[in-house]
Amino acid sequence: MKKDYYEILGIEKGATAEQIKKAYRKKAIEYHPDKNPGDKQAEENFKTAAEAYEVLSDADKKARYDQFGHSAFEGGGGFNGGGMNMDDIFSQFGDIFGSAFGGGGFSGGFGGGFGGGQRRMKGSNLRIKVKMTLDEIANGVEKKVKVKRKVQAKGVTYKTCPTCNGAGQVMKITNTILGRMQTATACHQCGGTGQVIESKPSQADAQGMIMEDDTVSIKIPAGVVDGMQLKVSNKGNDAPGSNSIPGDLIVAIEELEHETLKREGENLHLDLYISFAEAALGTSKDIEAVNGKVRIKLEEGIQSGKILRLKGKGIPSVNSYGTGDLLVHVNVWTPKTLTKEQRQFFERSLTDENFIPHPEKSEKSFFEKVKDMFS
Repeated sequence: MKKDYYEILGIEKGATAEQIKKAYRKKAIEYHPDKNPGDKQAEENFKTAAEAYEVLSDADKKARYDQFGHSAFEGGGGFNGGGMNMDDIFSQFGDIFGSAFGGGGFSGGFGGGFGGGQRRMKGSNLRIKVKMTLDEIANGVEKKVKVKRKVQAKGVTYKTCPTCNGAGQVMKITNTILGRMQTATACHQCGGTGQVIESKPSQADAQGMIMEDDTVSIKIPAGVVDGMQLKVSNKGNDAPGSNSIPGDLIVAIEELEHETLKREGENLHLDLYISFAEAALGTSKDIEAVNGKVRIKLEEGIQSGKILRLKGKGIPSVNSYGTGDLLVHVNVWTPKTLTKEQRQFFERSLTDENFIPHPEKSEKSFFEKVKDMFS
């Protein structure tokens, strides 16, 4: 089970953005590669802290994490921060702790290759929308989807960039009133990768890419909600370069409306219509739930507006906090047309004591029932 992000950074859930940033800086310095050369555990701690900060420093991701926990980023690989690329960590967050190491450079104590200006390219993300029925949401599902993604063409080869000699950056000297200033910028020819295409097949584009159909398997946990986004790592577009990594596939959930069941969080609502006779005499009914039919018993004399709660027959929490309930709303159906005999029966019943309303004190009003339902 993954460790809580707040616990990783050693902060409370209500921490401010500044407190989150300060806590991450402290952890990043503690496990920095320059301080822990060759230490695999320090490497994992460094990446885990970066994963926690990547989520908690983003208002949208933090809100989703606070509501759904790690499940908010699951689905065919999930957030996968433990596999974060070291280049990405330093390119995204290096300014937070770089000054503690003499201006942001680092020696590559976790395997090298980071000390120069060369950076590892990551491909662009792809976004798709997946439609899900209420049954699929209640039980979780694995879906296979087809996506068109850019991939490196077979036969593409790369050589060292002649402009930056593989460094990925070029030095620029500017004369100012304070003297000559030297700055480093990403190489315009290779985009910072230190490589350019040497040869490529004719069907590839200028970056050595071709479009390809790919079938991606997405594991969607039970309890997802409409609009939730899941991430499938490394299933986006490829990037140029022999040391590049693919982008991600972002999956947006679209919940399809059920014919009879209405969802409210983890709870489900069902309108059940019964006749006067069924209400007076009592009956048993088979109703539809997300996991099959359920038989319920209606006692004789049941009133319209009665709400029957079926425990655990709703939607599981995406964060594994239990399962919601199915609330059955009983509605006594009033016939709109009557036969002569039926009309005579009801006319005789107008003064019958059994047909005159006598609500008991224990009977809740409509507004009380609504209040109970939302409390």
